Amino acid sequence: MKVEVVDTTLVAPSEPTPRHTLWLSNLDLAVPKTHTPLVYYYPAPPPAGDGDGDGEKEEGFFAPERLREALARALVPFYPLAGRMATGPEGRLEIDCNGEGALFVVARADFTGDEMFRDFEPSPEARRLLVPFAASGDPPCLLAMVQVTFLKCGGVAVGTGMHHVTMDGAGAIQFIRTWTTLARGLDAASVHPTPPVHDRTVLRARSPPHATFEHPVYSPSNLNGLPRPFVTRVYAVSPKLLAGIKSSCAPGVSTYCALTAHLWRAMCVARGLAPDAESRLRVPANIRQRLRPPLPANYFGNAIVRDLVTVRVGDVLSQPLGFVAERIKRAVARVDDAFVRSVIDYLEVESEKGSQAARGQFMPETDLWVVSWLGMPIHDADFGWGCPKFVAPAQMFGSGTAYVTQAPDKDDGVSVLFALEPEYLQCFEKAFYGE
Repeated sequence: MKVEVVDTTLVAPSEPTPRHTLWLSNLDLAVPKTHTPLVYYYPAPPPAGDGDGDGEKEEGFFAPERLREALARALVPFYPLAGRMATGPEGRLEIDCNGEGALFVVARADFTGDEMFRDFEPSPEARRLLVPFAASGDPPCLLAMVQVTFLKCGGVAVGTGMHHVTMDGAGAIQFIRTWTTLARGLDAASVHPTPPVHDRTVLRARSPPHATFEHPVYSPSNLNGLPRPFVTRVYAVSPKLLAGIKSSCAPGVSTYCALTAHLWRAMCVARGLAPDAESRLRVPANIRQRLRPPLPANYFGNAIVRDLVTVRVGDVLSQPLGFVAERIKRAVARVDDAFVRSVIDYLEVESEKGSQAARGQFMPETDLWVVSWLGMPIHDADFGWGCPKFVAPAQMFGSGTAYVTQAPDKDDGVSVLFALEPEYLQCFEKAFYGE
């Protein structure tokens, strides 16, 4: 498979934007310092009658100029994305809001949508083909990149690479909704009546900082695994299978808790972990409504705190599924205002450890990290030519990581994207589907 780049431009905000440096919170600095590669697939539109030729189709369907103009307008309220990563006077990373612009690439592929997306697997190859690449680590680096790839079948893939220090998943949705709304010719205020909030100082550490809980999930000592070859598969979870999994837990259990417990058990089976070994699950929690007072609904930054659930492998395998789901539920529930403030203070005191934990170290084979995109309107990204048929990360960054997402049609259940060593795949799939 090959992709030919047709055009590369830097898209600056369409109006003058504030010029200043933007302070990053400890939660911004505790995420992996990489661009998050995401891909949206839009099948070719039905034939329009007399149209004959790819050139005419490109001018209409996903016209690059229309997307570029909308991006320039979206970068006005989301102006930090047009800036560059910088290093402050004390060596702390910050954003230089200089308006230089986001990278916009137009490309043409020699493969069809079916060839890429029928059995899509996130991989370095998929990212290389569909998402622009720029060095992620050291300043100055780009913060936002987009690639519009015209496929051989007439469909289009939109690949985005947003630097994780700028935002979490909820922030990314906020930006994409604004961009797509503007591309449809609508007023962005119809989606977001109030502009995004970029001030992150509400998440400053206390003075003096004092962590009142332990936070081993942020310690590099728990990222002592070795890099292992892995592949990623997308597992469909039908409404029937999901109902069966949830029926094994207490009434009212969330889809995330039940499905993660089921995934955890299947992973322990597949990897053949020793019953007396400890297995740890990394659980992310959105803190926007957990702080007192809550963060603004339109807060644009990283507002995710991680917790760690530790359970003996023997208990994961032998206890009722509801036992494991309940442990996950308790970990999510304990992330309240006091817990969040403790995390922020812990990262302030252990700043070097916090930054190390975000430098791509690897989980040991006993561990699991499950991110929920449930409830996030990732399939609403309509640029004016309909919603995407498929949305997924273009690449995963380590074995044992998983995403739980809603299927495009909610009646189709949910999907689990899971990265695992290839030698365990067959056993995992049997355990996951109860064969």
